[in-house]
Amino acid sequence: MSTPGANLRINSARLWDSLDQMAQIGPGVAGGCNRQTLTDADGEGRHLFKRWCEAAGMTMGVDTMGNMFATRAGADPTALPVYMGSHLDTQPTGGRYDGVLGVLGALEVVRSMNDLGIKTKHPIVVTNWTNEEGARFAPAMLASGVFAGLHTQDYAYGRADLDGKKFGDELARIGWVGDEVVGARKMHAMFELHIEQGPILEAEGKDIGVVTHGQGLWWLEITLTGKDAHTGSTPMNMRVNAGLGMARITERVHQIAMGHQPGAVGAVGQVKVFPNSRNVIPGKVIFTVDIRSPDQTKLDLMRGEVERAAHAVAAELGLGCAIEAVGHFDPVTFDAGLVTVVRGAAEKLGLSHMDIISGAGHDACWINRVAPTVMVMCPCVGGLSHNEAEEISPQWAAAGTDVLFHAVLETAIVVG
Repeated sequence: MSTPGANLRINSARLWDSLDQMAQIGPGVAGGCNRQTLTDADGEGRHLFKRWCEAAGMTMGVDTMGNMFATRAGADPTALPVYMGSHLDTQPTGGRYDGVLGVLGALEVVRSMNDLGIKTKHPIVVTNWTNEEGARFAPAMLASGVFAGLHTQDYAYGRADLDGKKFGDELARIGWVGDEVVGARKMHAMFELHIEQGPILEAEGKDIGVVTHGQGLWWLEITLTGKDAHTGSTPMNMRVNAGLGMARITERVHQIAMGHQPGAVGAVGQVKVFPNSRNVIPGKVIFTVDIRSPDQTKLDLMRGEVERAAHAVAAELGLGCAIEAVGHFDPVTFDAGLVTVVRGAAEKLGLSHMDIISGAGHDACWINRVAPTVMVMCPCVGGLSHNEAEEISPQWAAAGTDVLFHAVLETAIVVG
């Protein structure tokens, strides 16, 4: 069989229903999801995904980081598989589609292949990567990072959440420690479908983002140490206020990012204040600075400037200052051949498209180091993500999955 024509589409109603069913597991308080990694809700979502994959005729493999791999056999048992997928874990106040669209869209591709009786030379694997978000266990993309050789499994197993619970212990607790060696699998190609998580595609009126590059990132965890003291009885000139230090550094992060425009962003995200009492001057603050750029030189310059600014502020206020890099990846260039395949699929389907740089980190950024990789993006309303109000339309979801469908079929080679 030649490459399927533009009339082939996935079952968009079934995809939308699957997204809705998964969203019922770990529901948020405002319509989104709180299905953080290695929680009971994550375990329940994994079981549902496994049942769906097995019902679609796939076999499930799991590695020792909990990464899930559902395989549809190919006609040539010696051919390397074509992978597609993303992640099922969410932020504490996450949306229904971030990551989940990429997993369930990939599942829908296989279901549609079954419906249409399509066979491929290469096996096809649908993947759920563990702990992409990094909300509970830093850094983000932890399990794909171990798969790609960026982290050791011992390092990953030792990562602790805010309650001191360790990744390895929680993975075992929910029952998803597999028996495969992490990273042993070889790939012909890897596709990741994802919502944009930014406003560009919607603003430009485009159906599809063809992701050519990804921004590099540094997460810098800064610990400022001052002195707990009563807010009412301590004179202003005698305070050693860690909270004030954080406020000044937050402003400097913004200034540094603005000073490297265009193509640079920065903000303070996670914050822990001690003792976190209304009438106590903070004696200790731990917070994370997130800086990103697709330009390696800018990224490195910003990191140096943030660190120097933090130490300078701390010295001025008499604070102790410690800085730890808790997350990092260099800017990414995705596989040129697969970029062309994705662009061609969008054109074949008559969908408007544009090249785009991913502003967020994704598992594809790590897998790109060990196999040809590319991403497909669809718009999200107002560019809003990592928020329970995150929204996409059924039409956007279907368009992105149709592009994935055709790109994967071309890469896996239709036979018969």
